Amino acid sequence: MHLSTHNWMRAEPLETTLRRIKKFGYESIEISGEPDQYDPSETRAALKEHGIRCWGAVTLTLGERNLAARDEGQRARSVDYVKSVITMVSELDGEIVTLVPATVGKVVPDGTEEEEWKWVVDATRECFAHAQAKGVRVAIEPLNRFETYLFNRAAQALALADAVHPDCGVCLDAFHLNIEEEDMYEAIRLAGKRLYDFHVADNNRFACGLGQLDWERIVGTLKEIGYDGALTNEFVAPVDRTPAAKYPNMVERNPVDIPPEQLKFIQDHGSSLLTEEFYSDQMRITAETILPLIR
Repeated sequence: MHLSTHNWMRAEPLETTLRRIKKFGYESIEISGEPDQYDPSETRAALKEHGIRCWGAVTLTLGERNLAARDEGQRARSVDYVKSVITMVSELDGEIVTLVPATVGKVVPDGTEEEEWKWVVDATRECFAHAQAKGVRVAIEPLNRFETYLFNRAAQALALADAVHPDCGVCLDAFHLNIEEEDMYEAIRLAGKRLYDFHVADNNRFACGLGQLDWERIVGTLKEIGYDGALTNEFVAPVDRTPAAKYPNMVERNPVDIPPEQLKFIQDHGSSLLTEEFYSDQMRITAETILPLIR
């Protein structure tokens, strides 16, 4: 196992992210699923310069992106988007695409269970075929019920993976597991060899170590099933606008150049633009919590 991180949680140059995570002992990165933001040759050069490898990317399934949409054209455009993320990962010598099939924040279905199942299976199969051709693994990620109605638990993600292909896997996230599973450790065991990626944040979605999750037991369960991939940092710190705010340095007060879609994605997660000081501290705390457990 090794420590990785996403970078969608703060708008900043990739070089800034890479310099920071190298200092704290991260080995890889899951790049934000916006291929238009990353020139392949420039990104490869930056990764090489800082000694960080691309582990993969996560789909930012926002706006009209939805593999379970009723509208055929919308599904086709969503498939094209996922394929573009897969292609980006392949060009960066990455291994994984974490796939969230339905729009994050969408909690109302477009059709019956039978209709949506067919739509999402067919669309995911098309994405998976492209991934196979590019040498990239696909991991279906379930999210908690407040972010999607479609897949919330490991068993549901495995059901889609089974319907797509025996080599399709799943990605689990400790934050979502803690909300949705009867037993998060049994959920990890259920995934077993199909677990291709694992995202980490504490129960309050701050950095690992700032909540109540038992990281020693979580990592121990991952070792038990023989997991040898990344533990990818994905804290989404909730903003406190009251006099009780514990972190007064949290919110970035100066204008930051960020695409409106990405800003909405962050805000929809209950967060905001974070200061470099606060963000860097969260990266450090996760590293100090996780690295001793996986070394």
